[in-house]
Amino acid sequence: MIDLATLPEAANRLAEADWQLCVTPANTWTTPADLKADADWVPAKVPGTAAAALEAAGRFSREAPTPLHDKDVWYRCSVAPSKPGTHVFRCDGLATVCEAWIDGAPLLTCDSMYQPLQVEFDLERPAELVFCFRALTPHFARKGPRARWRTRLADEPGLRMVRSTLLGHMPGWCPSVHAVGPWRAMTLAARSDVLLHDLSIRSALHEDGTGQLSVSLRPGDGFAGPARIACAGIEAPLQRQADGKLAATLELPGIEPWWPHTHGTPRLHEVRLVGEGRGVLLARTGFRRIEVDRGPDGNGFALLVNGVPVFCRGAVWTSADICALPGTADAYRPWLELARDAHMNMLRIGGTMAPESSAFFELCDALGILVWQDLPFANFDYPASDPDFAAKVARETSDLLGGTSASPSLAVICGGSEMHQQGAMMGLAEERWRGALTEEILPGAAASARPDVPYVPNSPSGGAMPFSPNAGIAHYYGVGAYRRPLEDARRAHVRFAGECLAFSNVPEPGAVSETAPCHHPDWKRGVPRDRDVGWDFEDVRDHYVRELYGVDPLDLRYGDPASYLDHGRAAVAEVMETTFAEWRRKGSSCGGALVWTFQDLMPGAGWGVVGCDGTPKSAWHGLRRAFAPLRLTVTDEGTNGLDIHLQNDTPAARALRVEIACLREGHMAVASGGEVVEMPAHGSLTLPATRLIGAFFDTTYAFRFGPPSHDCVHVRVLDPDTDAVLDEAFHFPLGRKASARGAKISAEAFATADGGWCLRLSSDRVAQSVSIRDEAFLALDNWFHLAPGHVKTVALRRRPGTPGDAKPQGQVLPLGGQPVPYAAG
Repeated sequence: MIDLATLPEAANRLAEADWQLCVTPANTWTTPADLKADADWVPAKVPGTAAAALEAAGRFSREAPTPLHDKDVWYRCSVAPSKPGTHVFRCDGLATVCEAWIDGAPLLTCDSMYQPLQVEFDLERPAELVFCFRALTPHFARKGPRARWRTRLADEPGLRMVRSTLLGHMPGWCPSVHAVGPWRAMTLAARSDVLLHDLSIRSALHEDGTGQLSVSLRPGDGFAGPARIACAGIEAPLQRQADGKLAATLELPGIEPWWPHTHGTPRLHEVRLVGEGRGVLLARTGFRRIEVDRGPDGNGFALLVNGVPVFCRGAVWTSADICALPGTADAYRPWLELARDAHMNMLRIGGTMAPESSAFFELCDALGILVWQDLPFANFDYPASDPDFAAKVARETSDLLGGTSASPSLAVICGGSEMHQQGAMMGLAEERWRGALTEEILPGAAASARPDVPYVPNSPSGGAMPFSPNAGIAHYYGVGAYRRPLEDARRAHVRFAGECLAFSNVPEPGAVSETAPCHHPDWKRGVPRDRDVGWDFEDVRDHYVRELYGVDPLDLRYGDPASYLDHGRAAVAEVMETTFAEWRRKGSSCGGALVWTFQDLMPGAGWGVVGCDGTPKSAWHGLRRAFAPLRLTVTDEGTNGLDIHLQNDTPAARALRVEIACLREGHMAVASGGEVVEMPAHGSLTLPATRLIGAFFDTTYAFRFGPPSHDCVHVRVLDPDTDAVLDEAFHFPLGRKASARGAKISAEAFATADGGWCLRLSSDRVAQSVSIRDEAFLALDNWFHLAPGHVKTVALRRRPGTPGDAKPQGQVLPLGGQPVPYAAG
């Protein structure tokens, strides 16, 4: 729901205001009358945060943040009326306990970071607008209903009583940057310029392909009727309702639907208000239908979009910038385009994070990325029995979800993160950790605001225990933190992983050189960890280095730190690809999985598959391959041999040629074959490897009739008309170490017809986990295996800030091998 829209020609009087900020000890000043002219004021941006303003002024460091929640933060600016008279002021978010005045007269109060506020006041001449964001420390001490369980996640137990984000309060997870300030958009306009209030746009797609659009609004003083709603070439008049609102409903036969980008086109349609010879764009919306498939046993969880099963894959979003908490399209776009480029079709905004603005959802609409929205609750036992608290969070939920009313990307609404799990792991009975908040208050508000979106009580939830991965929503860390073998991804019978595969992901070499060596204490500060445990997520990564490569990570770090980091990068990419190969194959129990997390919140080897500087890590490249809409994978089925799996998420059926080669010493084919198969649209296919070879061959070396005949199986899928390689997969039946031999790689950079650059690669034998390192260009495929006898072409994208006349120059490095230089002529 869009709560305030002004006439197109009307000016927002706060857009260009000169804001100032001042930080004082708590309760130094009570009202604007106490403000000192000689106080230490610094420039500030609004919307924005105190941390961002102080950082810009050289007064704050995100690497060593100064606490802000024990201080008062004052903002002020001068505002002038566009025309004398009543003005409407709206703010979409104030963090957190706040008072505001206009020319010394009280204007509003706020006690929730998530609650939009709107007030009216007379503005006849220039006036001073002042906000005071009060210290939260006294509010943390406020008593409430006794908590049935406690959490070690947050450093401040009192956060259960205060409606503010956990970001900045989770030691080991993120820097202690406190969210303070007018963090979301503000609007000030003359009431006569207000076009409408309370705009709601709801779209639906019926099974027969007919779209339905329902629009309602409350006209403002600037609204001139009669008016119509127009969409996709069809119009309907707005008609007055009993509550004073105007409403219209359009039926749109044969409307082109919206799809996640992996499965089709994310088609958006303009919704316009038409009248008096002009049209106003209200929103862009898409028509789609989302349902939950619980499976034949009722314990599953998978999404159907427009009746088609969608394997949801992506990551958990953190923040575009933990200091500024921005809400603009420009801040979101680079990150969301990286998600799209990695073939992610879902991002989850977790309950530990801060909700994002409508601009986030609008970009996800356009890019075809589904959004799983946790409501901002996590781990605590919240005081839902307090009527005031219950009413407050119901309003928050209604406003948060109402702001997304036109967005087809919102796919799942969840009542929060790990509250059920926290209570259950404390040994409490189910009736104690389930409660009115997630079972009544939040789903009621969600159903009212977004009846088209499924609701999930908590993440995780649904099994014998909330954290049991074989039913409902799991936070699956069997492969990962619990150091289970890779086979556990199948054995655990995961149905949907709302979180999974958390590793300390090593940045690319350039980013490492800018932080600290891997043996330095500063390096460890960037490695995530849970509180009160004797390990961190670098230990988890090291475990899989040992399992995959048969080397001791400690010895590697002692003797060759660069190789240690490279093995860590390679291991994570391999784990990502192997695990998702299990989960995406035909017959898998898994309906989707989201990696923890999408981006880092500070420099270092954090959970993010993308660094906080926006540079993809090895995990991103592994996921980009694992998430491809047309995907080829292989799985070792023991004495059943090697299975070859094909997934085609695209809306087009196509013929494909599948080829296999079993290689001795990484280059000599001892068995091979191929076949053309017909691949259905939105379909999957599994082939036994022996079908392609045409006879028995011990592809997995399970029968062991004598010495092994091969150490690598290479499978690829091609376009039968053009011979273009569409995807490839590798299997190492004797382990990766047994196939590691000195490969001779050739690398050549060349310009493309459109002015871009590519790298042409070939090798005399299998080269494992090949990395491309170029300070000026980013390789769009990296940390891949390179097969012998074939040429692989990798696109290079200019890094931000690279001069237009720069040419590729760098190195190609196989894991454990020698670097091969290249330079464009």
